[in-house]
Amino acid sequence: MVGIVVVSHSQKLAEGVVELAGMMATSAKLAAAGGMDDGGTGTSFMKIQQAIEDVYSEDGVAVLMDMGSAVMTTELVIESMEGRKIRMFDCPLVEGAVVAALEAAMGACLEELETKAGEARHTKKLME
Repeated sequence: MVGIVVVSHSQKLAEGVVELAGMMATSAKLAAAGGMDDGGTGTSFMKIQQAIEDVYSEDGVAVLMDMGSAVMTTELVIESMEGRKIRMFDCPLVEGAVVAALEAAMGACLEELETKAGEARHTKKLME
């Protein structure tokens, strides 16, 4: 099963997104990497790297990020883990994580997850 890592500048936000996605897809392999090592706001290379290791399998890992340095730090982590099947998804953080978790739990491959999570950006929240 593809693992999913949520990277945020906020530990609480990353954990909350993982909690919500996990409620929707209880068998999904999810990990949060939020905030700095000291609990402050920011992104931690070590937290992201450990989260990827925690959910890694031969099926790969999808990484969803909130913005800015979360993206840049994730890129550095992936570069340091050369040869691993890890992909960053460009999608809404919450909706993308829920969709990715549901799809992963149903056995979708990394490429299918990326497509489905990306489609989450078009989900309307209000009826017209």
